[in-house]
Amino acid sequence: MKKTPLYDLHLALGGKIIDFGGWALPVEYEGIIKEHEAVRSAAGLFDVSHMGEIIVQGPNAQNYLQKMLTNDLSPMQNFQVYYSFLCYPNGGVVDDLIVYRYNPEYYLLVVNASNKDKDYEWLKQHEEGQITITDASEQYAQFAIQGPQAQTILQTLCDTDLNEINFFRFLPELLVAGIPVLISRTGYTGEDGFEIYLDPSKAPALWQVLLEKGKNHGLLPIGLGARDTLRFEAALPLYGHEISADITPYEAGLGFFVKTIKEDFVGKEALINQKEIGVPRKLVAFEMIDRGIPRNGYEVQADGLRIGYVTTGGFAPFLKKNIGLALIESIHAQEEGILEIVVRKKKLKAKIIPKPFYQKRYKRT
Repeated sequence: MKKTPLYDLHLALGGKIIDFGGWALPVEYEGIIKEHEAVRSAAGLFDVSHMGEIIVQGPNAQNYLQKMLTNDLSPMQNFQVYYSFLCYPNGGVVDDLIVYRYNPEYYLLVVNASNKDKDYEWLKQHEEGQITITDASEQYAQFAIQGPQAQTILQTLCDTDLNEINFFRFLPELLVAGIPVLISRTGYTGEDGFEIYLDPSKAPALWQVLLEKGKNHGLLPIGLGARDTLRFEAALPLYGHEISADITPYEAGLGFFVKTIKEDFVGKEALINQKEIGVPRKLVAFEMIDRGIPRNGYEVQADGLRIGYVTTGGFAPFLKKNIGLALIESIHAQEEGILEIVVRKKKLKAKIIPKPFYQKRYKRT
């Protein structure tokens, strides 16, 4: 398994290491529920150095990415961050990613670790114009500090006023504890917070000083388990679950990030057709009525017939409820509708409810 620069520190902190897509990463330190609640009430520090980073640069960088991505980059300003999809011609998703614009000729794409090689090859296959595409993943370590105390903690180590970084914006040349970093106000938890990019050789030192400075503010190291339950409560998609090569952005309820009004891009025709005639399936949120825990892949039925499956499900630590997301036939995707979740061969009732389960607490101004 690949190891991040923090592997030895995870072991020292008691991290329970698992194989996550070929990476040795901690699933938990002191327990998923405790870590989840720490992020909601105080702050959590995540090692996300396994994520992939791809640089696209050159005079035609913007035009090229406009053809590759579903979102419209033309209004994007320097030091702004966008969420977008790479799609196949049939509208299925290659990957979801975050786009950092330095200037019209230089973009940093942050992609899912398990998709990094596939994404890079897909981008290279469609390379055109005066651009250079570089897999720069080895050049970066990445942390996320998330939660209501995140800014207070990080500010103690940073001379720049973090209020200058608005939601989905970044500053590329800051010092945190004397270490050069890129900081963006982004995250994957539903809380306000920041993601930090830095030289891998500096990562252990910054990780340790952040944990030390944050101790009195309730900061805890957070593993993959709580990272998943946090994003799930906020109804944020996970590749391979809510989106995939077989699930389009419109089916996932993420059509906002598909701008069909712009010029041609990969997947545009298929996505326009879906938008016009409607999707056959929709992603819905549900809450269990009967006692039972839904899990990924469990069958969903209505009137005894299969209508879809659970994409993510489980116990929500903050909400104290058994909830789930399911991809089902659109005809059954009515709010307050009753579903049957097949849990260990038993049909348990659930009710469709609005998304997200947890109201996001982003700092938007």
